[in-house]
Amino acid sequence: MASIINSKIPEFKVQAYHNNAFKTVTEKDLLGKWSIFFFYPADFTFVCPTELGDMADRYAEFQKMGVEVYSVSTDTHFTHKAWHDTSETIKKINYPMLADPTGHLARSFGVMIEEEGLAYRGTFVVNPEGKIKVAEIHDNGIGRNAEELMRKVQAAQFIASHPNEVCPAKWKPGSDTLKPGLDLVGKI
Repeated sequence: MASIINSKIPEFKVQAYHNNAFKTVTEKDLLGKWSIFFFYPADFTFVCPTELGDMADRYAEFQKMGVEVYSVSTDTHFTHKAWHDTSETIKKINYPMLADPTGHLARSFGVMIEEEGLAYRGTFVVNPEGKIKVAEIHDNGIGRNAEELMRKVQAAQFIASHPNEVCPAKWKPGSDTLKPGLDLVGKI
């Protein structure tokens, strides 16, 4: 299986439900800023609202970091609106909810479950140039944590602006980084 790390996001054009309106989102909308693609199986399910609600609770923090969040499922934008209108948890969402009923995005990111027409729980961090820097795929019974995702975005942003440094395990902003070199070999 080939890795998609550092590959460009695919060309796409999808409908989204965002701020009580329908809008079109394309790959061009992502360029120039950091983005998160947050794939989930389906609206009106069980683990999904807990994850989307967790992201909604952290959305303002992601925005302060210059990051746009895009949740994505194979539902339509109409279904996203209906879910938003009926669920207290989903009403908190202020980020765009992308509709992928053809599965184009899910297939492009390698998360499509063909026999079910649904996506696995895939999380992808995309840099301002449109390259995938973080890729994580979970089985659908395993929920994700927005706080841990935020730490990964912070690390990706740090190394983008400090290309000669790397972030060790459990790194958080302000913590020590490492400068790879011969002097570190066997010393850690």
